[in-house]
Amino acid sequence: MKIVAPDGMSIDKTGVNYMMSPYDEIALEEGLRMREKFKGEVIAVSLGGDSHKETLRKALAMGVDKAVLLKDESVRDSFGVARGLADEIKTLAPDVVLFGKQSIDYDDAQIGTLVAELLGLPSVAVVVKIDLQDGKAVCEREIEGGREIVETRLPALFLAQKGLNEPRYPSLKGIMAAKSKPILEKPASQAELRVETIQLRKPVAKNPGRILGTDKTAVAELVRLLHEEAKVI
Repeated sequence: MKIVAPDGMSIDKTGVNYMMSPYDEIALEEGLRMREKFKGEVIAVSLGGDSHKETLRKALAMGVDKAVLLKDESVRDSFGVARGLADEIKTLAPDVVLFGKQSIDYDDAQIGTLVAELLGLPSVAVVVKIDLQDGKAVCEREIEGGREIVETRLPALFLAQKGLNEPRYPSLKGIMAAKSKPILEKPASQAELRVETIQLRKPVAKNPGRILGTDKTAVAELVRLLHEEAKVI
């Protein structure tokens, strides 16, 4: 359970264990499968402090070729994170960029599409199938009430949804090898904060529920409470 830190401006991270987002695991697995089919290399990039190294170790254990940590211990908004990632990705000139569709902490689902915009790349979100063929990609993505087929040119950025694949478990050999593999550390490029945190606070506790009765005799009291207390009628 996340608790607001004493300063009222951040989350108290004491005792927090960090893990890779399940959506990012799916994106990573898709990259590994693309490498198995088309060759090339898979590079995992993360932006943050030393706590991100464990996530990158898992990526190495799963089989990525290189891991890059863009060091920055400061608080960044979504644009700041996207700017740092985009500046690094631009130097790599990849054919395919893969993100999970969203994180599982703030759940803002912004970083991937922001990176695509900053790089000037086409992007396809919530993809459940990607078929690469002759410089283009034909994707299947979820939409409300169904699925949609999208075709785009490469290079492109894709945001993975559950159903795209089933991520592999790191093997014991991979886990042991990942412990000795280097993680390239470099400072993250700076970006102007566009969101200012004024205050963090826990939501007001809800009033306990009340049972007014178990038959029709409770209807009159329910109507009175909805009118006089809840003021919804």
